[in-house]
Amino acid sequence: MPKCPGQDQRFWKPDDIFEIECSSCGASVEFWKDEPKLKCPKCKNQLVNPKLDPGCAEWCKYAKECLGGLASLDNNILCANLIKEMKKVFGDDEKRINHALEVLKYAEQIQLVEGGDPLVVKAAAILHDIGIHEAQNKYGSTAGKYQEIEGPVIAKEILIKYGIDTELIEHICQIIANHHSAKDIDTTEFRIIWDADWLVNFPEEFPNANKEKSKEIIGRIFKTPQGHRLADELFVN
Repeated sequence: MPKCPGQDQRFWKPDDIFEIECSSCGASVEFWKDEPKLKCPKCKNQLVNPKLDPGCAEWCKYAKECLGGLASLDNNILCANLIKEMKKVFGDDEKRINHALEVLKYAEQIQLVEGGDPLVVKAAAILHDIGIHEAQNKYGSTAGKYQEIEGPVIAKEILIKYGIDTELIEHICQIIANHHSAKDIDTTEFRIIWDADWLVNFPEEFPNANKEKSKEIIGRIFKTPQGHRLADELFVN
């Protein structure tokens, strides 16, 4: 098999080895451009390479041999691209970007226990708040009902761009359209996103809740057993 220039380090540029900040603990993690994901050496949180873009895999007949295990990581590659798209929409809004990445982290943890389609869960987590800026522009508000209106439209355009199955797109968009109101959906994937979002939002929404009050609120809000357990660990125990 010929040596692929993209994988041959003789052709690499200085920025093909770079550092990113762990979304969980803030530690610096060094990535090489062809590494799909790594664990943070400090907190062991799994991070996806935000610059991963093995576009040659779509056409090169040697892709399977060349990329090896990478070829089986289609979902992670796709999600890395969705993260890029999310960051484009949010621009310099670091708070919103970090929120989406935190929700993604918890959603992945819950999905491993609760099941459901991992692609739907990851895509919905990354894009769940994608309509916030448009809602602000149109209505001067980030209220849930407005981002639930604007978000699915933006998300659908992004998801179509990456060739995701129509049925999956509809499911993802339905989650986004309900992630505050929970009015029209009750799938496993939706419940996972609901709980992951609340795990991130809980301290801000209930800053003065003591352990007893937190336990009562958690019992009312959370929809999955694993989400409930994580909330207890974080806010009660």
